[in-house]
Amino acid sequence: MSDYPNPLIEQRADPHIWLHNDGHYYFIASVPEYDRLEIRRSSTLTGLSDASATVVWHKPDTGPMSALIWAPELHFIDGKWVIYYAAAPSQEIVDGLFQHRMYALMCEDADPQTGKWVEKGRIRTPIDSFSLDATHFEHQGKSYYLWAQKDPAIRGNSNLYIAEMENPWTLKSPPVMLSKPELDWEIIGFWVNEGPAVIKHGDKIFITYSASATDENYCIGLLSADTGSNLLDAAAWHKSPRPVFTTNMQNRQFGPGHNSFTRNEQGEDVLVYHARNYTEIEGDPLYDPNRHTRIKTFAWDENGLPDFGVPEPDNRPLTLQKNTAQ
Repeated sequence: MSDYPNPLIEQRADPHIWLHNDGHYYFIASVPEYDRLEIRRSSTLTGLSDASATVVWHKPDTGPMSALIWAPELHFIDGKWVIYYAAAPSQEIVDGLFQHRMYALMCEDADPQTGKWVEKGRIRTPIDSFSLDATHFEHQGKSYYLWAQKDPAIRGNSNLYIAEMENPWTLKSPPVMLSKPELDWEIIGFWVNEGPAVIKHGDKIFITYSASATDENYCIGLLSADTGSNLLDAAAWHKSPRPVFTTNMQNRQFGPGHNSFTRNEQGEDVLVYHARNYTEIEGDPLYDPNRHTRIKTFAWDENGLPDFGVPEPDNRPLTLQKNTAQ
């Protein structure tokens, strides 16, 4: 197992690291201002800490994508770079929710930092409702889209859905709900299932996701299915009864969540996530900027399940302080 600077990158929430076939790591995340998309690149994981950030897109002043740019992910699909992100028309809350919808950008150039990005518009689902946290994965020759969305008929903020894709910005199949917030640890503060991420190991495919409010109650849950099963069959997926990665008070790591996965230079699996190192949050936790990006290697147990361990303590001084203004 490997030791890493903790935090790896300060004030970057919802982190996503893509290990590309050029041998470089590409990093994208939510910024505290929620106003832009920026990419970092490094030949090493730890090099992302000091890598310069290139802004590849900035929100417009008006329109459906003019506020609260959340949870971007960078993928390379069918020879093209794609960024998935969520955006809202304003900071207005309606029926207890922001008004986010999901969007995509596409770049056909080799270098996503210098290439031209084109807006592909909104990714539409059958229900026109709060939706966010999209990710993409391929399995047995098929392309899948996985995301969180509100169903007005189901209690809570968001459920997890999956669909096959026609192309990187168009659904091919009807969405299938895989999970909804229902267990006691998924409904603290808010009823939430969000931030899905996919990893495969052995004969299993796993979806991690985040649950509860974005404070110290935020945690990571786990769904699993056999790799040979029909991934669009909700019955093929099993939900773990307990969270698999949670707050650790002894290490002063609070609300670990919204993870992604990558591999380090040695080929080890790496969990990428954000967490705070304090609980005293003034106002809405979403506007507290100090959810820092953190990474840790993890192992697999004798049953082939991921063993994430506990969030490790900070091991380097922070330069940005609590309650830093946006």
